[in-house]
Amino acid sequence: MGRYVVRRLLQMIPVFIGATFIIFMMMYSLPGDPIRALWGERAPDEAQMAAMKESLGLDQPILKQYWDYLTGLLQGDFGTQIASRREVWDVITEALPATVRLTLLAFTITAVVGVSMGLIAGLRAGGKIDRVILFVTLLLISVPVFVIGYLYQTYFGVRWGLVKPSVQDSESWGQLLLPAVVLASLSLAYVARLTRTSIAENKRADYMRTARAKGLSKSRAVRVHLLRNSLIPVITFLGVDLGSLFAGAIVTEGIFNIHGIGRTVYLALTSREGATVVGVVSFIILVYLVVTLLVDLLYAVLDPRIRYA
Repeated sequence: MGRYVVRRLLQMIPVFIGATFIIFMMMYSLPGDPIRALWGERAPDEAQMAAMKESLGLDQPILKQYWDYLTGLLQGDFGTQIASRREVWDVITEALPATVRLTLLAFTITAVVGVSMGLIAGLRAGGKIDRVILFVTLLLISVPVFVIGYLYQTYFGVRWGLVKPSVQDSESWGQLLLPAVVLASLSLAYVARLTRTSIAENKRADYMRTARAKGLSKSRAVRVHLLRNSLIPVITFLGVDLGSLFAGAIVTEGIFNIHGIGRTVYLALTSREGATVVGVVSFIILVYLVVTLLVDLLYAVLDPRIRYA
């Protein structure tokens, strides 16, 4: 197990370098000069512009800039904002708590509700409940997230007054509930359908018939054998989806006025703050890689037959 973890950590290095290199090149190859944009319509001070570029390292060749960024990351330096001269890590840590709470709540809804719906549909495959769940999940997959967000906000927040239409306190789990439901809608539908398919296939497997033939009750056979084996592909999806929820909160945060990572990226893109975008994306890539490793290690817990050398 230890050697496997070390090997996976080593494999993460080229993946991280490749992903951050692509993002870095995309942001810093965009047309326009972010330093010049600070002056707006006013005539810029050429000497001051040159001094700012030199202090931020923007006067260096692009590959040298990326190398300096990588070496800075090793020291925990995610870069510096151009306009405010704030450290990007400070910007991330300021916006991170709201996004983490929103993501964890959405992930919990996705896992609990999605797996429950899939389990019910899989055990009753072909029945009325199964058809209703398939219809609902297909509807959630077909409708864009921003449409679902505005519909939920309009009806639950404005017309019916059940919740506040916008989040005024990002530390309140209650106010984050509706945005979390919106964020989880698409993932929940996929988890439900994936669980349903896995349950429907595995309940006809030989080990289920053997378990029942040995006198195991149906509920225990489902809980101990069927659900445990059926969750392996679901865990794979949930692991990747945790990173997707974290990165995909930009639309939800915009609809419900949540000042989190997604809104930070949006504001950085509109103001050409390339260092902020690259720093936030680098952090999200790290989250993806760590979560993927944890998911792979979780396989051995769910299935004792899996061993890592």
